Amino acid sequence: MNFTNLFKIALKAINANKMRSFLTMLGIIIGVASVIAMLAIGQGSKVSIQQNIAEMGSNMIMIRPGADQGPGGARQSADNMETLTLADYESIVNQNKYLAAVSPNVSSGGQLIFGNNNYQTSVTGVSEGYLTIRQLKVESGVMFDESDIKTSAKVCVIGKTIVDNLFPDGSDPIGQIVRFNKIPMKVVGVLKSKGYNSMGMDQDDIVLMPYTTVMKRILAQTYLSGIYASAVTEDMTDLAIDDITSILRANHRLREGEEDDFSIRSQEELSSMMNSTTSMMTTLLACIAGISLIVGGIGIMNIMYVSVTERTREIGLRMSVGARGIDILSQFLIEAILISITGGIIGVLVGMSAAFAVKSVLHWPISIEAWTVALSFIVCTITGVFFGWYPAKKAANLDPIEAIRYE
Repeated sequence: MNFTNLFKIALKAINANKMRSFLTMLGIIIGVASVIAMLAIGQGSKVSIQQNIAEMGSNMIMIRPGADQGPGGARQSADNMETLTLADYESIVNQNKYLAAVSPNVSSGGQLIFGNNNYQTSVTGVSEGYLTIRQLKVESGVMFDESDIKTSAKVCVIGKTIVDNLFPDGSDPIGQIVRFNKIPMKVVGVLKSKGYNSMGMDQDDIVLMPYTTVMKRILAQTYLSGIYASAVTEDMTDLAIDDITSILRANHRLREGEEDDFSIRSQEELSSMMNSTTSMMTTLLACIAGISLIVGGIGIMNIMYVSVTERTREIGLRMSVGARGIDILSQFLIEAILISITGGIIGVLVGMSAAFAVKSVLHWPISIEAWTVALSFIVCTITGVFFGWYPAKKAANLDPIEAIRYE
């Protein structure tokens, strides 16, 4: 019996029991849809993280004070440590070989006030190089310059979120005086909007001031919260880190074998860590969703057993008129594969629809890749063959005489 005839017989058998066939497919549909949706969300998160890190500056290097162990072995907050100073920043600027830009970093939280409007935020003290490092652009006005830094000028550059909250009437903020914790600051520039990143952080909720202004007029401190830098190229990031490490160890007079009292992190390291975490979670979710495929496969096996039992006389008649065991095996195997693949196709459509619904309703990033769809079809085919083989083999091994006598 040729394949075409076997295919037609299998279609007729499925068509004769539409509801039962659909319920059998349901496990496969749910399993495939879950896997497609979970992988789409997981891949979307990875792509979004990579894009956000690229927007922040793929060459960015973050230097923080080391978290020395305090009394009882507890680690202190990096913000409360004083191991990074302006002398360290100046040494890095003057001695580095692989950096395109360097900026100190100090920050303080408080309330911004303009007229009757106020907004709770934080200010960041930086140098001009911060714009290059974080890939920020001034949309209107200007960035404060070196003369403002030297004189600890009371000026600031603000993001769109700050503008929307302090100037809701649409007035031009350039030249206006805003107060931060009662200290008047002149707005000299507005940054181009960057929106939210994948972690839900508002990148436009930002106030930049000269680092000397924040250190002297707001915090009254002489140490830095951190130092940001940007390697000349992404390939030079590791060389830049080694260079910075050498400079800081020399500055801090650390002997060989002594632990660093600072920490250095690159965007590449952060990206690798976040992608690793996202991949692990995606794999876990996909495995949980994949359990539905196993349940669906067991459903196929169960229904095929029932089908073999119901059609025992039919099988006997076919074998008595010349059908071979391989023909009977192929017939039931084709039925199982058809049920599995049809369920897979519906599952892919449902999964893609669910993924797009998540994107529309929850605004989560998604990415549906061709390999996930191809993998789903491969798994469906294997499921049909694996769980359909034993019932089909049982049908092929029936004795024709006993099958005909079966009631």
